[in-house]
Amino acid sequence: MASDVDPREVFRAGTVIPAHPLALDARRSLDETRQRALTRYYLEAGAGGLAVGVHTTQFEIHEPSSGLLRPVLELAATTAKEYPSRSPVLVAGLCGSTRQAVAEAELAASLGYHLALLAPYGADHLTEAELLQRTRAVGDVLPVIGFYLQPAVGGRALSREYWASLADIETVVGIKVAPFDRYATLEVVHGVGRSDRATEIAMYTGNDDHIVGDLITSYPNGVRFVGGLLGQWAVWVQNAVEILRLAGCARSGEDAALRELLGIDAALTDANAAIFDARNDFRGCIPGIHEVLRRQGLLTGTWCLDEQMQLGPGQRAEIDRIWASHPHLRDDRFVAENLDRWLA
Repeated sequence: MASDVDPREVFRAGTVIPAHPLALDARRSLDETRQRALTRYYLEAGAGGLAVGVHTTQFEIHEPSSGLLRPVLELAATTAKEYPSRSPVLVAGLCGSTRQAVAEAELAASLGYHLALLAPYGADHLTEAELLQRTRAVGDVLPVIGFYLQPAVGGRALSREYWASLADIETVVGIKVAPFDRYATLEVVHGVGRSDRATEIAMYTGNDDHIVGDLITSYPNGVRFVGGLLGQWAVWVQNAVEILRLAGCARSGEDAALRELLGIDAALTDANAAIFDARNDFRGCIPGIHEVLRRQGLLTGTWCLDEQMQLGPGQRAEIDRIWASHPHLRDDRFVAENLDRWLA
């Protein structure tokens, strides 16, 4: 039965949005069966939406030569239709020049996507003023989520003034804050706080190294994070949903929830450091996510479109360590109980 809930309201209220990986086979071709299985896993684990075509999906799919952008976006959208009662919000990651980003937004809109996550990737040549104009152009097609992407994986530093101006754009509905830098995160918070539209902007943490802290922090200007759009939430999603629930309880004054979250915080950051290959400047980030999904049976390998993108030196051993040290973060039983059905 179809839901009468508007997916955009789901986004505004705050939810768990995994950054959807790309399932490839040993030939580095799209594995449609496992791509569908990932989507089913996320939605049945309780995620409120999906972000597809983002960094975790590999920016290379935006290259016309890959021929992958349309099929990957379409596969997630059609699979999500299996869950009409959940009203999942579909977020399309966009890249490149203004012309490219608008064309990708038009494609996403035609496939039923609700929002566009506009990455700075492929737009290094644009000034901040030009990035804002790019946002306005995309906003004529789909509501926009701004994106502070960390420089290590293709982002750039952006000023407080930029974030204030971005928040003023009427078609901007949210911001994913992912610089992996507390000072830069505060620049976004203070910039958004200057805008008359501050209360209309849904703030989502993308700081995979500071998830709990972002979700429970209250800022003096009233800005707060309502959810997460994260590569870390591409794994162990059932527990990610619980973390967001506990954060809501903690913000409401429940001391027990706050204590539980503080007990999770260090373990989650430790796990993220291993999965994202922090010691090697995040070069093994995407393969690390794939390795966790491979161990759970959702993927069959860690292949990426770029053959040079592999687990970093010592990363597998670090994942072994956190696998043994933090079993409470995982949702292995849930995956094992449902995997055959998701792969059918």
